[in-house]
Amino acid sequence: LDAAILKTAPKYMVAVVIKDYMGQWLAPVDPANKNAVLVKSAKVAVTAGIAGAVLTNPLDVVRNEMFKTEERMIPCMTRMTKETGIAWFFRGINKNWVAVAAPIASTIFLTDRFKAWTES
Repeated sequence: LDAAILKTAPKYMVAVVIKDYMGQWLAPVDPANKNAVLVKSAKVAVTAGIAGAVLTNPLDVVRNEMFKTEERMIPCMTRMTKETGIAWFFRGINKNWVAVAAPIASTIFLTDRFKAWTES
């Protein structure tokens, strides 16, 4: 598996699944209440963005390590696990959840707003 595919696709796939789930899980809002619709959309987008960033953080770690060491994915993961256990899963997460979550959340939020605007 090429490291480049680990960059974006998994984050958005996770985020879209979470977005769909959150949209169903949160209480319905009155479509006429624009403020409530915006708040719900923001909650869904932020949750999806954070989930996409946090759940795919290990892929970012592997990708970065693969670029540094020129290892293939499985040997890279095996080496890191031998060296640090599963601690590598969380390496850099404090920066990653913000750097990745913000663009994903804003993309989801703005896409939802654009879709609602075009449908009205």
